[in-house]
Amino acid sequence: MKIKPLADRVLVKQTAAETKTAGGLYIPETAQEKTQQAEVVAVGPGTEKEKITVKVGDKVLYDKYSGTAIKMDGEDYLILKISDVIAIVE
Repeated sequence: MKIKPLADRVLVKQTAAETKTAGGLYIPETAQEKTQQAEVVAVGPGTEKEKITVKVGDKVLYDKYSGTAIKMDGEDYLILKISDVIAIVE
């Protein structure tokens, strides 16, 4: 199955949450905070008002409670509006 976002939407795949602290302690899965970093998998064409400013492969930060979660081929993805993308991580 293939998903092509429409208008000003971006399809992203969340990156894995940190499982170990800087000091070397392991964080149990139940205590891990949901990551707000993801990799762009597909982008829509944009609109006249909202231009797409990211490309496939970019690592981005997004608003904590934004997007629509979907599951495709056993993988979890989010469909975000481009306005929910906060920054590109370089």
